[in-house]
Amino acid sequence: MSIGKTTKYSSDIHDLRMKIRMNEWSSQTTGMAPQNVQTNLAVLPEEYAFDFLLYCQRNPQACPVIEVLRPGVSQPSFVSNRADIRTDLPKYVIYEHGKKICEVEDIQSYWRDDLVTFLIGCAFTFQGPLLDAGIHIRHLEEGRSDPTYITSIATRRAGIFYGPLVVSMWPVKWKDVAKVVQITGRLPLAHGSPVHIGDPKHLGIVDLDHPEYGEAVSLQEDEVPVFWACGVTPQQAAAKAKPSLMITHSSSHMFITDLSYRHLDIM
Repeated sequence: MSIGKTTKYSSDIHDLRMKIRMNEWSSQTTGMAPQNVQTNLAVLPEEYAFDFLLYCQRNPQACPVIEVLRPGVSQPSFVSNRADIRTDLPKYVIYEHGKKICEVEDIQSYWRDDLVTFLIGCAFTFQGPLLDAGIHIRHLEEGRSDPTYITSIATRRAGIFYGPLVVSMWPVKWKDVAKVVQITGRLPLAHGSPVHIGDPKHLGIVDLDHPEYGEAVSLQEDEVPVFWACGVTPQQAAAKAKPSLMITHSSSHMFITDLSYRHLDIM
């Protein structure tokens, strides 16, 4: 990871986050700020933090950790210098004992001094480099959220955390597959290379038209479904682990960082 590069913070991104903070924008972030790193969010009480960090370490494609904040801290220091995790995502999901309780537009009323925040890489970070390379992104073209599926593949357990791998699917033209694999493989902190290319049944996915998250997109004759590990995987782990509290982003409502995707490029 190119941490040594000079970080340039964008005033445009700050303005966008201020709109989110003021609840002037509560929609999904797919297609927004395509040159910037976006992250998934997981917030847990400190008593569960080590198990969750170990879970991420054992499942790095699904849960690539970009930054972890100390207990009670809500301002990131690496990915941004002016953000607040409690207010700067468009929508959050609150889980209690593994059950989804509600979705909210900020989590200030849920915040506690023992909460530990994990910022986990997101495939939306791929959008910039793929667009720069002339690759078409179907869910952006159709104005939809990328389709996301629960697979039959088990993740590696760590403490109380376990569950199925969740994947997102982006149609790719056969002629572009090698280029897409090369580009995304250079961004391991944004899920990296695909976990599968081709027949979804190998992942236990029966019907591409009915994703568990997001929206189905069209698949053309000259295209193949390409699957990446997805940062919704921890939400499935939370349902199994049943921690007393877990706060995540709502699907496709990510945290937009100040970092350019080039900061995560390993080349």
